[in-house]
Amino acid sequence: MARLSGVDLPRNKRMIVALTYIYGIGPARSKKILEKTGISEDLRTDDLTDADIKVLREELSHYEIEGDLRRSVSMNIKRLQEINSYRGMRHKRSLPCRGQRTKTNARTRRGKKGLAITKKKTV
Repeated sequence: MARLSGVDLPRNKRMIVALTYIYGIGPARSKKILEKTGISEDLRTDDLTDADIKVLREELSHYEIEGDLRRSVSMNIKRLQEINSYRGMRHKRSLPCRGQRTKTNARTRRGKKGLAITKKKTV
């Protein structure tokens, strides 16, 4: 099993898919990395040689991934909250900060509906 950047790559998956298991690497970046290293996209993770793993590690060191990326994202959010920007306030209140509506939808960000909202008053 190949281990890159602190992540165990899944067994018997194509390399273009397996690299996306690393935080900060999507399909496009995965393809770009494999082109630079000269490793086939169709090669399975079980078939990687030690030389291939070494080349991949060297190439991945040029990117901000995993812990470093998570840290920089959280620091950016923390900075927005400290300067009391609109986006920072939305992050603090756990509300969408990219202009989405909240009267309906936004359940993922706001959480499950409360009972006070669903109860109707009977007079």
